[in-house]
Amino acid sequence: MYLTMNRFQVRPEACAAFETLWMQRDSHLKSVPGFVSFALMRGPEAADHVLYASHTVWRDETAFQDWTRSDAFRAAHRNAGSSRDMYLAPPVLEIFETVAGSAE
Repeated sequence: MYLTMNRFQVRPEACAAFETLWMQRDSHLKSVPGFVSFALMRGPEAADHVLYASHTVWRDETAFQDWTRSDAFRAAHRNAGSSRDMYLAPPVLEIFETVAGSAE
């Protein structure tokens, strides 16, 4: 398994709009080979932001890399810059590979 996660520091007054944006967004992921799952998580609140993490699980690194070079990726990120004012800083991408684990 291969996990990619973007962490967002969202301004408190923009949280509702940020969540709506993600709920209405067509990520184009379900049709991408090797895609396993997606989640948007709300984290701790600080005085100036609320932490969010979006994460996708992939079969392997190749599936993720193929998606980043695809038309589906470009379509999903077409309007990414339009929400820039919601954040304190640009999103931070973190990538993890499975070392150990189990599935139900």
